[in-house]
Amino acid sequence: MEKETKKISSREARKLRGDHCLNVFVSYELKDKLNGLAKRYDRTTADMVRALLNIGIPMMEGISEAEEKMVKEYTQIFRKFRKIKNLKEI
Repeated sequence: MEKETKKISSREARKLRGDHCLNVFVSYELKDKLNGLAKRYDRTTADMVRALLNIGIPMMEGISEAEEKMVKEYTQIFRKFRKIKNLKEI
């Protein structure tokens, strides 16, 4: 019986090797806060970080979208005022 050799894609290989892991350097104060929360709610520090990321990512997306919209609208208003000012000068 021949062994079939299955070629693993680079994406699958990264998943197997642990490319899904993150190393994040934070201040001692933030680490202390995370450890304090973990102890307070009887969870691991990793669980606290995962929970905060799950909560924080959608919040950050919302803030970024609002900021993008605000800048776009501000630019439009600025252009309108500039046009009006140029028309008044004529």
